[in-house]
Amino acid sequence: MLALFVMLGTLIISCQNNDSTSIEPINLSEIKLPDIDLNHWKVTLPIGNPTEISPPEILNYATNDILKPFFYNDSINGALVFYTYPGASTANSNYSRTELREQMVPGSNSTNWTFAQGARLKGSLSLENISKKNNGTYDKTIIMQIHGRLTNEQRDLIGQKDNNAPPILKIYWQDNKIRIKTKILKNLNADAQEILETDSWGDDDGYNFPLEVGFDKFTLEIIVSEGRMEIILNETMSKVYDSEHVIKWGVFENYFKAGNYLGSTDSKAFSTVKYYDLTVSH
Repeated sequence: MLALFVMLGTLIISCQNNDSTSIEPINLSEIKLPDIDLNHWKVTLPIGNPTEISPPEILNYATNDILKPFFYNDSINGALVFYTYPGASTANSNYSRTELREQMVPGSNSTNWTFAQGARLKGSLSLENISKKNNGTYDKTIIMQIHGRLTNEQRDLIGQKDNNAPPILKIYWQDNKIRIKTKILKNLNADAQEILETDSWGDDDGYNFPLEVGFDKFTLEIIVSEGRMEIILNETMSKVYDSEHVIKWGVFENYFKAGNYLGSTDSKAFSTVKYYDLTVSH
């Protein structure tokens, strides 16, 4: 039996069994919390339709029974834990996630940013655990994204039912490395309306940073400006995208995503990602 007591700033853990009782004090000053302000993020969970929780409810994640299995503190290492497995998925995906979505106006998806306005996202994180495929290799998960969004006018222009646009950036943990995938226009001569269509954009060949991060802690930073996107690993390695494809992407609004977006639908798959800090600026 395990009992917890708080006395004079000390957490007392009392462990009882049939033979004895042991008391182990832990100083509350040693408890660490992640450096993440959730006032401008909502989280999507792999349950429900799926389930989304926005500010201000997300701020009480530590006591929210819906969130606690998927989104909780590691108070020993000072991290916010994102756990996911194949379950409910969003309308435009077959995969499940426990993932934050930026909300510049808390509780609303309608206000977003453009490359011309600029944006920066930086986080320290680690992959805690992830399932393996039948061949023995690890599954993959997306840990950061820049996702596009149509304005209402753009949505109506192309007759689309929602505001969804492709993700210009996906950053994966894959095979112990950090892998980047971006979108490219299939036809660089596409007109202003064609550019807005999801089918006008395809995937590039991808890029792997040469460093193997494995299950160690690392930092990632995304810096966006007009016609340019830079991804920095551990403040020492950088990949820059400034091609015509990125320039033409400037027609879209965008928002950041961060967390754990598992790239497997196998019923036994799972992944756990830890974020120690996460900051966004515009």
